[in-house]
Amino acid sequence: MNQLLYSKLGSLIKVEPSLATSIGQIQLDRPVMLASGILGISLDVFNRLYRSGAGAVVTKSLSKEPWEGYPNPTIFSVKGDGWINAVGLSNPGAPNFAKMIQPNQDVPIIVSLVGSIPEEFEMMIKEFKNCKVVAYELNLSCPHVAKVGLEVGDDPELVKKIVTTVKNTTNIPVIAKVGLGTTHYLNTVSTAIDSGIDAITAINTVRAMAIDVETQRPILSNKFGGLSGSPIKPIALRCVYEISSKYDIPIIGCGGISTWEDAVEFFLAGSSAIQLGSAVGDNWVNVFDEINKGILQYMKRKGYSKITDMVGLAKKS
Repeated sequence: MNQLLYSKLGSLIKVEPSLATSIGQIQLDRPVMLASGILGISLDVFNRLYRSGAGAVVTKSLSKEPWEGYPNPTIFSVKGDGWINAVGLSNPGAPNFAKMIQPNQDVPIIVSLVGSIPEEFEMMIKEFKNCKVVAYELNLSCPHVAKVGLEVGDDPELVKKIVTTVKNTTNIPVIAKVGLGTTHYLNTVSTAIDSGIDAITAINTVRAMAIDVETQRPILSNKFGGLSGSPIKPIALRCVYEISSKYDIPIIGCGGISTWEDAVEFFLAGSSAIQLGSAVGDNWVNVFDEINKGILQYMKRKGYSKITDMVGLAKKS
């Protein structure tokens, strides 16, 4: 009798879908993360973003020493809800930032690192050995700073050395953030995977520029910057689809995501989580909760109980 009653009740009770997701060993309560490069050096802001629905926050890319970045102008709004920026990876330096991280903080922090040789990454990771971080994200794809970013990502042998060194330095998961450089980005992905990387973030901003027709000069002080926002979403989506189709590696989708529909597209293409950058600048912290709610409603409508039910479905014939 009790067993029959339990069975009938179970068929009537609908289990709420879960937003929890995993990127390899990284476990998150929510799949929407803050991307590196925006709001990434304030722990107070990290806490506010987490309370507003962010599953994790990625710091600004940190270097072994403080960088001032480029002089203004460093950012320009383009048609189509996009931005071109060349901030120059300004940051307080890994040693200084490591002192700011609290050992008992609740916010899942992913530390983004940028450098030009393996020894720099090794030194920076050692600065965080007593800090509570869930992963490291290696910036192999910044499009507007010389001798780091894309110049590193375009060199397979250097990528191999950096990833191998980092993996030998820490037991914490390591993510490679890739972008579109002069060589095919899949070469960087392949090399990173062969070297033991735990996950891939795809993609970074796309190298771009703008010119003022009155002054007849480039608008940004650095001339070239990185295009972000809605204009690069179809490119980023294509890259996630290609990576997931060719490699068995956890993927974080990044590039032009601003709505729950965008997020779901990236899940269907093969990513297990997504990152927001420009959308935060446009819509502030409310965007995390809005996207989370939209994803949940979509999951209820489609009958999905977890994020993994959606991952890669677009690849099925």
